[in-house]
Amino acid sequence: MGKALRDGYRDKAFLMTKIDGRSKKEAARQLDESLRRLQVDHIDLVQHHEVLRFEDPHRIFDGNGANAALEEARRAGKLRYIGFTGHKDPRIHSYMLEVAAKKGFRFDTVQMPLNAMDAQYRSFEKEVLPELVRHKIGVLAMKSMGSGSLLRSRTVRPIECLHYVLNLPVSVVITGIDSMTLLDQAFEAVRTFHPMSREEVSSLLAKTKDAAMDGKYEPYKNTTIHDATALNPQWLGEETQA
Repeated sequence: MGKALRDGYRDKAFLMTKIDGRSKKEAARQLDESLRRLQVDHIDLVQHHEVLRFEDPHRIFDGNGANAALEEARRAGKLRYIGFTGHKDPRIHSYMLEVAAKKGFRFDTVQMPLNAMDAQYRSFEKEVLPELVRHKIGVLAMKSMGSGSLLRSRTVRPIECLHYVLNLPVSVVITGIDSMTLLDQAFEAVRTFHPMSREEVSSLLAKTKDAAMDGKYEPYKNTTIHDATALNPQWLGEETQA
């Protein structure tokens, strides 16, 4: 990424990254490492990554927590916006927003799963999205195809997945692109998209309803398969001692 951003590309890019560190010290270290590896003097958006546990907001907003490092870095001009990500449970996202509000802090962005199955199981769309829209917080929609798991249900096509999320009040739809075929697919989704009617949305949700009910095809919500920090707890940094 650092090599690609050289030679004038930095000014054309909105650059973002994520940090796992929960302590001020670890968050600052990870941010400085990102600046060094990206070979830039500032990052546009830095997000607290994988807010998966109810204790995460308290660690992040502790006096010696990660958000203190990001606010300090923002004052120093190292970053512009602060957000958080997570894929586990909409109640944890809501709690993160609640703890932040009590600390007098407003996030610029929130990243979360939004797709045609999420609407029917532990729904970020129903429980978190309206709150973000109400407070004009940027919405980064990820897992539009559930990291491919939605497609394995054989109930919905890739273009339908992308159209569903494009129809939501989001700021950006994140879709993994590791081949020219998938890049062309993304272009096709945008080219053929039109605002969906209630009937079209209902029809699509009806196709995925039975497969979606138990979360089988959204394993990032009810297993640890996608929880990188559960497998690498050292990334979080030390706990604050009372």
